[in-house]
Amino acid sequence: MPIHQEPRRFRPAQHRRPVLAVALVALSLGLAHPGRAVAADALVAVAANFADAAKAIAQKYDAESGNHITLTVASTGVIAAQVLKGAPFDVMLSADAVTPEALEKKGRVVTGSRFTYAVGKLALWAPGQARIPDPAGFLTGAGLAHLAIANPKLAPYGQAAEETLGAMGIKTQVAGKIVMGQNIGQTFALVKSGAAPAGFVAYSSLKGPTAPKGGAIWLVPQKDYTPIRQDAALLSHGRDNPAAKGFLAFLKGKAAQAVKAEFGYGPA
Repeated sequence: MPIHQEPRRFRPAQHRRPVLAVALVALSLGLAHPGRAVAADALVAVAANFADAAKAIAQKYDAESGNHITLTVASTGVIAAQVLKGAPFDVMLSADAVTPEALEKKGRVVTGSRFTYAVGKLALWAPGQARIPDPAGFLTGAGLAHLAIANPKLAPYGQAAEETLGAMGIKTQVAGKIVMGQNIGQTFALVKSGAAPAGFVAYSSLKGPTAPKGGAIWLVPQKDYTPIRQDAALLSHGRDNPAAKGFLAFLKGKAAQAVKAEFGYGPA
């Protein structure tokens, strides 16, 4: 359908000056408040174990930058599958280092943007126990009916739990007790609900303001499992997103480091 336009009429220069002045004032205001002028939104996909820490960090970043971060929480495997299907995530906070590397090889991660933002810690949690003086004896004893771990094929914390049982020399003895969560969040829920009286969970789930109180915690020695490097990456969708780039830079800073320590993560 044709669009009708009125003929443009000539305006003397003196009548155009007020409009120009207003435009210059608006521009100067924008320059005076650059945070407002470049405020942007970014969608960050975060692994379930880091959700609470990511929320706290995002709130600090939003307040400081004027930008806004929206978090989507899922297992690393699910996030990767969604990225490959075209989900509009700008940033990925993975629970491992392997997945972002694989996505980079497939052209879904901006080359050179990957870095380790935290190192996860594994813990054995038994809500009904006061202490665990002998972890191997506790896990193999007749009093423990079920032991929850995350699926080693899907979750790095599950792989760490399997390695720990091997290092303790009790993998075969406890095989019949194991119940699996598909990710570390489900595993934590199994223990918290009482479906399993004990389980290997992310130490971060037992730290922070909303962590459950009570029970016995055994922080697994780092020598017993491969370090859980958790990598961040700028995804292709966020290549030109200033909020996404700013958030990743903020994640390396002192404010974010303090939050990560509060939630039980080791330094990157």
